[in-house]
Amino acid sequence: MPIFTIAIVGAGPAGYFAAQALQNSQNEERTFAIDMIERLPTPWGLVRSGVAPDHPKIKTVSKVFEKIAADSNFRLFANVEIGGDLSIAHLQEKYDAVIVATGSALGKTLGIPGENLAGSMSAADFVPWYNAHPDYADINPPLDCETAVVIGAGNVAMDVARMLALEPSELDTTDTADHAIAALKKSAIRNVYISARRGPEYAAFTSPELRELPKLEHTNVVIKKDDIDAAIARAGDAPEKDVKSNLDAMLVIAESEKSMHERTMHFLFQHTPKEILGSDHVEGIVYSTPDGDVTIKCGLVVTAIGYQAVSIEGVPYENGKVINIDGRVKENLYVVGWAKRGPSGVIGTNKSDAAAVVELILSDLQSPKSAGDISQLLTNQNVVDQSTWQKINEAEIAAGESLGKPRKKAITRAELLHLGGL
Repeated sequence: MPIFTIAIVGAGPAGYFAAQALQNSQNEERTFAIDMIERLPTPWGLVRSGVAPDHPKIKTVSKVFEKIAADSNFRLFANVEIGGDLSIAHLQEKYDAVIVATGSALGKTLGIPGENLAGSMSAADFVPWYNAHPDYADINPPLDCETAVVIGAGNVAMDVARMLALEPSELDTTDTADHAIAALKKSAIRNVYISARRGPEYAAFTSPELRELPKLEHTNVVIKKDDIDAAIARAGDAPEKDVKSNLDAMLVIAESEKSMHERTMHFLFQHTPKEILGSDHVEGIVYSTPDGDVTIKCGLVVTAIGYQAVSIEGVPYENGKVINIDGRVKENLYVVGWAKRGPSGVIGTNKSDAAAVVELILSDLQSPKSAGDISQLLTNQNVVDQSTWQKINEAEIAAGESLGKPRKKAITRAELLHLGGL
């Protein structure tokens, strides 16, 4: 039986779902040896470093990833950087197919005056900071102000706003990074504004996220009823299902009685950022609105307006994505997930996306190369394989148990490698 070798670059959801699709397509005529390569010492991508810590149910998809990784023909090569330890060209030479599944890690910018001031930052930096990503441990967002502004109308913007607006002790039983919990407990922020350029009917939030907001025990959530009434009128008699579900959820919030908590999360619609004010740090933001310019005094601005892919040498990019046709890039190079289509959809969206690209790969495969594999190319001795990752994983879970947390994350690469016995 021919064994085809496949390299997957990136150990996030898109990469694992690609591996799963390959495993599911094995038959008497073909089988696959899959090598997954990851820059960080830890796999799982956004499931580990992107999903909000107070949403642990979403992280249970990691059990699916572990089942995929348990296959005897699957190998993990974490703590290995493409461009440093080896190149895409090396992989293309060795493997029958190479799948780029690196996601989108760079935050898009607004392109307005004041965006580079201290205290203006991207969710692409803030989210991994509270999620214990080793590259973002020293971000130190300014939390000594009373008001913070989050720009964006998607779930990432809502996650950031919620993390800033909730009572920090609510994070004690989560896997939030220790440094972030300590900083948030000292935070002076009591008002968080989440602003959208267009009306509520265009918001990219998902309704389950909106329905959870009234459950926040120590935070008021304010949406102006007039905004929702106007949006319902604009949406017409037969709005799309997702739009109606969102507007219904927002109407519930708008009509609910306001409590007297000291922390408040405000929704602003039809507010287009015009300028961030300040001399050496953020002091406010100016919005253009249908009623004229509005200024909000604040000390922190977090933009959550989308992501773009980090480029890798040997892979063509344009407009923040890998240039591809339905997942085909060039020769035996393919792409899946956010790097392929941009930052859209939820984690599960990557499953159907990966399955479709794997179908293309299957139609392209001829006969196995038998040209060796990644292990012949690596000079880095600190490779985290599946058994090393399991040691790290088990150590973090054990450390969290005594604290009532799902895990206590190690932060630095040195800590992570030490837990793995390297």
